[in-house]
Amino acid sequence: MTMPAALDRARVRKLFDLRGAYLAQVGGGYHGDPYPAWHRLRAEAPVHPGTVHELTGYDGPANFAGLPYPDRPHFSAFSHAACDEAYRDVEVFAASPIPVDPRTGQLTVQNSMLTMGGTPHRRYRALVQPSFVPGRAQWWIRNWIEQTVDLLIDTFAADGRAELNVDFCAAIPVLTITGSFGVTVERALDIRAALRDPQRIIEILEPIVAARRESPRDDLISVLVQAELTDEEGVSHRLSDAEIHSFAVLLLTAGSGTTWKQMGITLTALLERPEVLAAVREDRTRLKPAIEEALRWTPTDPMFSRYVTRDVEFHGVRLPAGSVLHLCIGAANRDPARWDRPDEFDITRRLRPSFAFGGGAHVCLGMHVARAEMRVGIGALLDRLPGLRLDPDAAPPRFIGLYERGATEIPVIFEPEARS
Repeated sequence: MTMPAALDRARVRKLFDLRGAYLAQVGGGYHGDPYPAWHRLRAEAPVHPGTVHELTGYDGPANFAGLPYPDRPHFSAFSHAACDEAYRDVEVFAASPIPVDPRTGQLTVQNSMLTMGGTPHRRYRALVQPSFVPGRAQWWIRNWIEQTVDLLIDTFAADGRAELNVDFCAAIPVLTITGSFGVTVERALDIRAALRDPQRIIEILEPIVAARRESPRDDLISVLVQAELTDEEGVSHRLSDAEIHSFAVLLLTAGSGTTWKQMGITLTALLERPEVLAAVREDRTRLKPAIEEALRWTPTDPMFSRYVTRDVEFHGVRLPAGSVLHLCIGAANRDPARWDRPDEFDITRRLRPSFAFGGGAHVCLGMHVARAEMRVGIGALLDRLPGLRLDPDAAPPRFIGLYERGATEIPVIFEPEARS
């Protein structure tokens, strides 16, 4: 991987600018702190009529991604108990209004396994999951994550200063995922830029999938083309090209779009608390709880939607069939009924599972890879950049966005490495 020559940093900044591309879609124009409003709403009732952005008081564009049904009744859940129940009851609270069944219709780059339900979803997930279990994290670290992290740090370690959010955090998941596909960096950014052009994405992925079917390698596409599962009826299943294309696009959009923001949130939380950063530097076993606490404290995706399949009484509210229930996991992750002092960032608190990666049958498939990227990335920064701290002469990072939250620039200074 020839990262420094291949990575177009200006293009990466444009593609991953929270204040640009996300503005119209996911509330990128929201610059406030939504948690006081969410605390008030949760204290008033676990479930409210309306969407999360309306109830939060944001009056920006209403055409958010994930809210494509303006004519349906919308409700929002804010308590941990309500979100937990919705995640567990997949029969009443479906992940898609019209789940895709591969027996009657194929997945395409315009939808994904997120739209599947029931047996088809379990079968498809079982085919792709083996590469994403905790035991495979070292495979990702050894083959792609460590090399990507070191090459990125090489580009600024001698400078004594850097902007970590885009130049570091954003690039890690993009290059990790595309590295596992065998896609060049230029092609990776082409895919990111072409997410609304399915044919363009197919043109890039199709020859790679075909080549791996002919000659497998030690990479993710090879694993997917060889995956086979025998179901309870004795029927063998393998992934079609369309299903592999769909899954690849899901990884590129979800994996590269969320992990970098969550890493930036975690780094910001640590850099704003020098004593906590020093404790993590001193004892690296504290890095894992620091990452888990950041996931709970400020998840980058604080809302997911579910679709109500039948009339139901839910935490004191009548939800009609066909309505949309938005799960405000940001509020649920700070529910005082589950966590003491929930607004505090405390890496010493007892670990309890949060909803940062969703829940239920559709819990994030790549969460262990995401954790590995954050652990290796932050650990390498602490190893190689002595005196790492926020740049006192630059504007400090701020959290912005509503349905996708993340940090603005993260300017830092440190003791520079000697140039070789």
